[in-house]
Amino acid sequence: MYVFIDGMPTRKSARLRRATIDYTEWGDGPPVVFVHGLLVNSGLWRHVAPVVADAGNRCIAPDWPLGGHTTPVPDADMSPPGVADLIAEFLDTLDLRDVTIVANDTGGALVQLVLTRNPDRIGRVVLTPSDCFEYFFPPLFAPLPKLARVPGFASVLVAALRSRWVQRSPAAFGFIAKRRIPNEIVDSYLAPSRRSKAVRDDLTRFLRNVHNRHTIAAAEQLRDFTKPVLLAWAREDKVFPVKLAYRLGEILPKATVVEIDDSYTFVPEDQPAELAEQIIGFIKAN
Repeated sequence: MYVFIDGMPTRKSARLRRATIDYTEWGDGPPVVFVHGLLVNSGLWRHVAPVVADAGNRCIAPDWPLGGHTTPVPDADMSPPGVADLIAEFLDTLDLRDVTIVANDTGGALVQLVLTRNPDRIGRVVLTPSDCFEYFFPPLFAPLPKLARVPGFASVLVAALRSRWVQRSPAAFGFIAKRRIPNEIVDSYLAPSRRSKAVRDDLTRFLRNVHNRHTIAAAEQLRDFTKPVLLAWAREDKVFPVKLAYRLGEILPKATVVEIDDSYTFVPEDQPAELAEQIIGFIKAN
């Protein structure tokens, strides 16, 4: 189930070589592609993408295969570089050019890999609080890759996440979103992994391959990405401290840091209007 509050989205699918990626689209104009993180889906952008589309952009929010997707990708390379290559192939398949790519959480790490592997179709980047440097995963979630090697871990994880108490705890969304995410939205994020073993298998394969060597290596190459970057970071973030935004800003040649108040990692949940305004202004200026 997908719950979209704003706008009239269109649901579509893109057939890649080894995966089918479902996505939601709003509007017409220059392309803006959104990249979410772990155990959510395109619904994360439900309050942001329609506003950006109303400003004259074609907004595309895929369900990347990170546990909140409904179409399994059993043949895909689910290492972080492999998923980054899926993002690049998606842009190729839709023949999107001069793309503004907007990312959050795990999606930010994947976009950093795209910038170092296949940056040609990207015209500008917006990173909200995201994994980077040694924070892939951040300390709170660092045990996940090892736990994912335990047989059946994904089933235990998604079973635990049925509990509203667990969902609101720091181990789940408690330190990620400052405001309580509506139950129907949380359910739309978590239902696919509850219902489908194949989706849990995709999630497990990704988790087992997460390592901060990927983001550390990417950081060494980001100096070569010379297109505009907006680092729209939550000032109060408990998971990805704002100092990480300034570290990224020091190595990205055309980066600007903007601190967003009254938000944690999920800026699209906590401050969607502010984020949409920042994205629109950034596109117009660049």
